[in-house]
Amino acid sequence: MKTMSLTHRAVLKASGGRLLASFGPIPVVELHTIGRSTGKRRTTMLTAPIHDRNRFVLIASKGGSDRNPQWYLNLVAHPDIELTVHGTTKKLRARTADAAEKATLWPQIVAAYKGYEGYQQKTSRDIPVVVCEPR
Repeated sequence: MKTMSLTHRAVLKASGGRLLASFGPIPVVELHTIGRSTGKRRTTMLTAPIHDRNRFVLIASKGGSDRNPQWYLNLVAHPDIELTVHGTTKKLRARTADAAEKATLWPQIVAAYKGYEGYQQKTSRDIPVVVCEPR
């Protein structure tokens, strides 16, 4: 996965954000966080199944793993993040959707990519939904 992510990021950068910029109708984004232990900038390739000009929703699914992904733990510790979308970097603040908000968003998330439902069924962990909005 790490090699695939690095390759994907390299293709996006070399093409100015034009090639491999989406997964079907869902945009691919580069999430930039600060490591909670190291304090170093970390970059992860993700998709944003719900998005508009000012809001991006990320899913901390980790393929249905029983543990949250590292990028999620980093943004919980340091919620001021950056997202690069189509070659443009935006300064955003990330927060975990509460239960009511997640209940509203989840049907839209699954409609965008049915795999998320399978990931949730695969784990007993409540998969976090992350809402990223302008700082």
